[in-house]
Amino acid sequence: MEVRLEKATVNDAQAILDIQVKAFLPLLNKYKDLETNPANEDIEKVIQRIKHPNGGFYKIVADNKFVGAICVKWKIDCQFWISPMFILPAYQGEGIAQKAIHLIEELFPQATSWELATLLEEERNCHLYEKMGYIKTGVSKKLNDHTTLIFYKKVC
Repeated sequence: MEVRLEKATVNDAQAILDIQVKAFLPLLNKYKDLETNPANEDIEKVIQRIKHPNGGFYKIVADNKFVGAICVKWKIDCQFWISPMFILPAYQGEGIAQKAIHLIEELFPQATSWELATLLEEERNCHLYEKMGYIKTGVSKKLNDHTTLIFYKKVC
């Protein structure tokens, strides 16, 4: 499967939001993380990410179909943050996220580190990030009685 990234523009905002909601709605229903779940975000938040001066959204395209997105921001000293990243449920488990992470890391060879956060209870996500060389930082944040956010870092 061919996977590529395309820099998103404001014209892509609604399509990104639609995929984001489809990807995160099952997790919202499962964990009830109403204040932090990307399925509850609005179009303005997506536009803000697309236009961020120190980052941007990239569409994930698999076999010429728009199947997800990955957002990246950078801080001082070439420290990069990934959030959110999502794939349509019908395309999950096919290695697309892994390829997207490789591609985003290749786009920014100046990065000294990469960071992200995911739900502790989502073992498949944790496994993916650990397989990609991300290490738990030991920092976590309990979102509610159902779920905890854990943080990962990869030093380049």
